Amino acid sequence: MNTPNDLAFWRRLPKALLHEHLDGGLRPATLLELCEQAGVALPVQDADALAAWMQANADSGDLVRYLQGFALTVQAMATPEACERVAFEAAEDARLDGCVLAEFRMAPLLLEPFGMRPEAVIEATLAGFARSTLNCGLIICAMRNDTPQAALRSAELAVRYQDQGVIGFDQAGPEFGFPPELLAAAYAQARKAGLGLTCHAGEADEGSRVFEAAGIGATRIGHGVRIMTPPDEALAEPWLQQARTLGLHFEVCPSSNVHTGAVPSLAEHPVRRMLQAGLSVSVSTDNRLMSGVTLSEEMRRLYAAQGLSASEAAQLMRHAMRASFLPADARSAAMEALERWEKALV
Repeated sequence: MNTPNDLAFWRRLPKALLHEHLDGGLRPATLLELCEQAGVALPVQDADALAAWMQANADSGDLVRYLQGFALTVQAMATPEACERVAFEAAEDARLDGCVLAEFRMAPLLLEPFGMRPEAVIEATLAGFARSTLNCGLIICAMRNDTPQAALRSAELAVRYQDQGVIGFDQAGPEFGFPPELLAAAYAQARKAGLGLTCHAGEADEGSRVFEAAGIGATRIGHGVRIMTPPDEALAEPWLQQARTLGLHFEVCPSSNVHTGAVPSLAEHPVRRMLQAGLSVSVSTDNRLMSGVTLSEEMRRLYAAQGLSASEAAQLMRHAMRASFLPADARSAAMEALERWEKALV
């Protein structure tokens, strides 16, 4: 019987992945091949060396520098064939890692400067997902450092493809200096159509941004770890109570949070304190390529750094399954798989 020290133990845990950027999760060999096909200059010419280069660039303690690696991956993905391949491989990698449902996200307008229509990005991505047996869906991202008009275009695209596999809407990119309400109109449009709403907030900026995100309709928060470090200790319990009352779900990505400087180390990551405080919280990978991590490895790292227990891991996944934007039957099947895993541990 494998123990929590073994990666196989965590691979058997039925997992729900809620926060994974497609353009941050390419297989290194795929990125190398796509860049060669597109004539994109690379800093190194070997897949392993390329992965190491991306991870070293990401592990800088700075979100803006962390995001620079996406300039390379976005160029590499700028054909329908590449988008379909990346989406299929992402879904299959998640399935083989023990995920029973997964949500991936992408900002389709990022590929437009490289000659690819955003509609083609979405259609190719959904075609890639359809080739996998994993229950998965697409969240459309607007970039917060783009214009509100561009965000509205992204929301319109999300609504247009809602019945074809798009399940949610998000805003991503540099957080500091770009408060959530700048894209309120886009969120209103997505909310009116009934899309799931999530928002990157409380990672590179202060924890109060979490509540601003909730104010424009987000029910899930990407990262949100700074809710645990208010500027005044007197705000600590009121903030937690407000998050519980609003029913917010926090999609934390521990390794990524360390790499961007949101938290000092995995040992100090607040995920277990968030769980113990009664918040709805789950663990995701954010960007597998940049952070060099799978979801199973992320769970093992938390076990090694903090002593995360099997029951706590199950609770994190239960929260994720309940918060998922995927249809009820997919969530129910995932929950049943998790319950079987828990019973087998007894």
